Amino acid sequence: QVQLVESGGGLVQPGGSLRLSCAASGFTFSTYWMYWVRQAPGKGLEWVSSINTPGSGTYYADSVKGRFTISRDNAKNMLYLLMNSLKPEDTAVYYCAASQKGDYGSGYVNLYNHWGQGTQVTVSS
Repeated sequence: QVQLVESGGGLVQPGGSLRLSCAASGFTFSTYWMYWVRQAPGKGLEWVSSINTPGSGTYYADSVKGRFTISRDNAKNMLYLLMNSLKPEDTAVYYCAASQKGDYGSGYVNLYNHWGQGTQVTVSS
């Protein structure tokens, strides 16, 4: 069955960095667009970033542009999110998601077919 398993979350001080990973299995990873979506406490889902199937096209929410970098390794079925210059407002549960149809940076989460269970990121001093 399809599985997306996130890891790498934790507690980090403002200005710090974290790298999230998402291990995919049960589907042909290289043919799916991949995404990171987050949910802050008491708030709805917020699209963070998208990456196309070969990894050559990336899209970011304005709130993370210039600080976060999405990437993928199709040989290892892995998705990553490198987060730099973290701010307290980045505190959220981060989910990876997948879809066969690309969102081209629209952030339309209803397109996403598969979701992981999430990993907590807390930015606090």
